[in-house]
Amino acid sequence: MKVAIHSIAAALLAFSGAAAADTLVLYTSQPATDAQMTVDAFQKANPDTKVQWVRDGTTKLMTKLRAELNAGVAKPDVLLIADSVTLEQLKKENLLLASPSAERDQYDPALYDKDGYYHGTKLITSGIAYNTRAAQKPASWHDLVRPEYKNQVSMPSPLYSGAAMIHLSALTTNPEFGWKYYEALKAGAVASQKGNGGVLTDIASGGKPYGILVDYMAIREKAKGAPIEFVFPKEGVSLVTEPVAIMKSAKNPAAAKKFVDFVLSQQGQELVLKQGYIPGRNGMKTPAGFPERDQIKLLPFDAAKALQNANADKEKFSQIFGG
Repeated sequence: MKVAIHSIAAALLAFSGAAAADTLVLYTSQPATDAQMTVDAFQKANPDTKVQWVRDGTTKLMTKLRAELNAGVAKPDVLLIADSVTLEQLKKENLLLASPSAERDQYDPALYDKDGYYHGTKLITSGIAYNTRAAQKPASWHDLVRPEYKNQVSMPSPLYSGAAMIHLSALTTNPEFGWKYYEALKAGAVASQKGNGGVLTDIASGGKPYGILVDYMAIREKAKGAPIEFVFPKEGVSLVTEPVAIMKSAKNPAAAKKFVDFVLSQQGQELVLKQGYIPGRNGMKTPAGFPERDQIKLLPFDAAKALQNANADKEKFSQIFGG
């Protein structure tokens, strides 16, 4: 009888261990619909792995993760969040697992960390959007600071938006623009919104017919019939890559590595395309309404330098525009 009880207990223990090993915990800032599509596709390709996922904005997710780390109960195995600067900070703190994916050979080196701590999965650019009823048709970042645009431009604040913070870093470290460009935006009475959603509302309503906006928001709204056009400025666009990374504390690193490889694979990138974003993988098509990849010029960007300058950049922006 004791042998049988012990056998049952051992079997239950083994089952619970297997169940734990087959569960992957994902923290993501993807929109909920996109996150569900990503999880469903991964689970279909890996039917023995169950994904538990938490979705929120990158800032809120990092606040949650910090609280967990302080309590010694960090839960995520893998992160799929908006920007590389956040992951550069986690890398600096030795919180990420270096795991170079074999898939990265199909990516431009600018899209992944050379040591394999994180890999970009897509290209989300910040360009210029305008209401098609507006008098001007901007083609350059410099257009937004011309006298005829005064009090008619909206932009997301880098104090709230990760994409806007990356955009600020790309411009202020560029000799053609620098901080004088943001001072010119302020002189032109540019409205600083909390996020891209507020900018989209401004432009579509005509309240502020021009603005700095992430590409997919404008292009999706145009496809729905909104009077909005998106421009990739001739000087180039800034870029958010929505990178994926494995936590060093991951309880299921094997499944986490499978997830990373999946989102970077041809199949995973076809899903990115289906979701309406520009895939990070080389040789892929772009969604309807987007130019081809080789027609999109990118502004130079250094994630490590952006992290180093982040606090000073936020303080400088607050001095110019106010908190």
